[in-house]
Amino acid sequence: MISKAILQKAAQQKIIDAAQVDALYQFIHQQALSQKSDQGPDQNNEPLKFIRSFGDVFITLGIILIVMAITMAELTGYYYLLPLAGFIALAEWLVRLRRLALPGIAILISILLFVNKLVPFGYGHDVIIALAVLSGSSLLFYLRYKMPFSLFPLMAALVAMPVAQTGLGVLTNPALFVGFGLIIFIIAFWFDAQDTKRISHLSDSAFWLYLLASPLIVHGVMISVFLSRHEWVQSLNKEILMIVFFTIFFLVSLLIDRRAMLISTQLYIIYALTQLLQSGLDNSQHVMLYTLTGLGLFVIYFGSYWYKTRNLIFGFMKGSIISKFIPDLALKDNQ
Repeated sequence: MISKAILQKAAQQKIIDAAQVDALYQFIHQQALSQKSDQGPDQNNEPLKFIRSFGDVFITLGIILIVMAITMAELTGYYYLLPLAGFIALAEWLVRLRRLALPGIAILISILLFVNKLVPFGYGHDVIIALAVLSGSSLLFYLRYKMPFSLFPLMAALVAMPVAQTGLGVLTNPALFVGFGLIIFIIAFWFDAQDTKRISHLSDSAFWLYLLASPLIVHGVMISVFLSRHEWVQSLNKEILMIVFFTIFFLVSLLIDRRAMLISTQLYIIYALTQLLQSGLDNSQHVMLYTLTGLGLFVIYFGSYWYKTRNLIFGFMKGSIISKFIPDLALKDNQ
């Protein structure tokens, strides 16, 4: 896009009138935004903004090497304030000024590592204090640098706090984890609804929250289905319940245009298949194997014809109230 400085130079050289600079710049800016919006989903929906250039990888590797060196130095106690201050200064340069995403993620993880060295995990209340400090540090990082990844450790620590306090586990209380996942999903959807064009950090923030919410929901539901002692669950076909759940999960992901949610689903399928193959299959498990294989093929289809399927299933919602909170349903697709 033509910058305002170039237009001002053009006005100085009498190519355009000086009074036209602001109006022309606004016109060009609006046209650029409109063109970006019309490019289609492959360019604008759920983009991964982790790496701008290969230089980001080199910087990230350098950060990792520094952290490894500091760890090998075996600092103790308040001496970790020194590397902590250094990485905060590094964040000011690389994250706040240069807006580098991948190095920013490495810096935040490093800061949380050093914070944890200052406030180590222990037992009882010590764990809660440590998790509270980690979540607070992530929140401050987000408020300062608006780096979307910061919300991932923030919410993960907040979920871990009541779990650590009560000692509840996913095997004994899967519904609790589903509840946490749904809460995080709602927060993520709120972020998404503020940026349906997906051009700001709000959309990227939603991406990381969906990435955390999905495994909590998926694994909580699956454990509830397969380990439930309720008669109504045991009386139903568990494979059918699994297919129904994954179908609903896929449709929700498709509606809000978030393929990130399916990552946990694919990982679950891979894990379940691995466990079945390692343990040996009986007749009932063969049904599960075929079911999971079918779900895997279904995921491949979704990945290949995502937007065509989205338009086909949800196209009727165009212009409805819900369409105001999700990416455009009238998408151009060259697939």
